[in-house]
Amino acid sequence: MENKNELTIERVYNASPEIVWRAWTKPEILKEWWGPNDVIIPECEVDLRVGGKFYIVMEAGEGMGVYKGTRWPMMAEFTVVEPNSKLFYNAKAWTEGQQEETMIDQTTEITLTEEDGKTRVKVMAIIHKAGPGAQMAVEGMRGGFTEQLEKLSNFLA
Repeated sequence: MENKNELTIERVYNASPEIVWRAWTKPEILKEWWGPNDVIIPECEVDLRVGGKFYIVMEAGEGMGVYKGTRWPMMAEFTVVEPNSKLFYNAKAWTEGQQEETMIDQTTEITLTEEDGKTRVKVMAIIHKAGPGAQMAVEGMRGGFTEQLEKLSNFLA
């Protein structure tokens, strides 16, 4: 049984692990597909090494109605970097201007496995701590990751 503060989601892509790895690690590619529907990525930095930083900002677009223009930064540190195979990081994410109230402290593990020329991606995310104003984000985590992985599928196609 899955804890409400953790999720595991898997998806198979019709692309090699090398191509999927690039999609997860190159800032210019991450900007094309990261995040749930109706967000843009105005900022993204990746220092791809253990101890390196991963910084990305999601900004709500027109489709998010009253949230349009809201920004959600995430600052992470890579803990495992195994090219074409594993990418783990510890992250803090928040709503810009409401950092104390909306902070989410989480660990994310992305594992890539080659299967008959395709790539199985397994994402495991665990929320360790969430501010009192982060409940909506915590509850929407599965939906957000599902939309994000669908966007990756469309990008890779």
